[in-house]
Amino acid sequence: MRPFILKIFILTLLLFTALAPIAAGAEIRLFVTASMTDAAKELIATYRQQFEAVDFLPNFAASGLLAKQIAQGAPADIYISANPGWMNYLVEEGVIGTDRVQIFAYNSLVFVGKKGVTLNALADLTRLERIALGSPKSVPAGQYAEQALQAAGLYAKLQGKLVLAKDVRQALIYADRGETDGAFVYKTDARLAQNAVILLEVPQELYSEVTYPVGLTSEGAKNPAALKFFTFLKSAAATKILRKYGFVVR
Repeated sequence: MRPFILKIFILTLLLFTALAPIAAGAEIRLFVTASMTDAAKELIATYRQQFEAVDFLPNFAASGLLAKQIAQGAPADIYISANPGWMNYLVEEGVIGTDRVQIFAYNSLVFVGKKGVTLNALADLTRLERIALGSPKSVPAGQYAEQALQAAGLYAKLQGKLVLAKDVRQALIYADRGETDGAFVYKTDARLAQNAVILLEVPQELYSEVTYPVGLTSEGAKNPAALKFFTFLKSAAATKILRKYGFVVR
């Protein structure tokens, strides 16, 4: 091999060697509200299989807990919340720009419990002994439930019966295991129950519509892999997955 050609070959090899770890090491740090755990896992798997085998570092928890972690410096590229309030909190903190937030999906609130129990209205909850809901301080599902109970004039009456859970999935588990007489959860979560069934659909006029915004953080905006996945989340393929799990996409 001629010296000039050999030199070009070596330089090219060095360039690919230097760039390879960057491509192979691409990561997306995804913070997702607990109620979207299963849908998010399929979104990740589908994206990796059909588009790009990037590494995902998912964090599933209550929306408020995740927002506080991000605000305190936890590395995150994309954040999906179960209500606009916590997204707005991060916008106000300067972590996410308003131009990098979009509505992702919608949901609704239901009350699940033991089969055979009849509930005709929220007022019938006063007959129960233990009612689970996510802590309203950090769990949007709990905030929606509190809002509905307040509107119905029942929140004060049920104070001694409420069992607070760390997130909506834990509230579902309490009801599904029979540890509580029922729980406020999202309609999508109710589909996962093995024993508990939907006893009542909470009237929509009693609480704000369950809205899931997704936001790209300032760090995520600098991450090419995160930018691509953020775009994918509004694709037809992503919409199909969300609807499969019972979410409403408009």
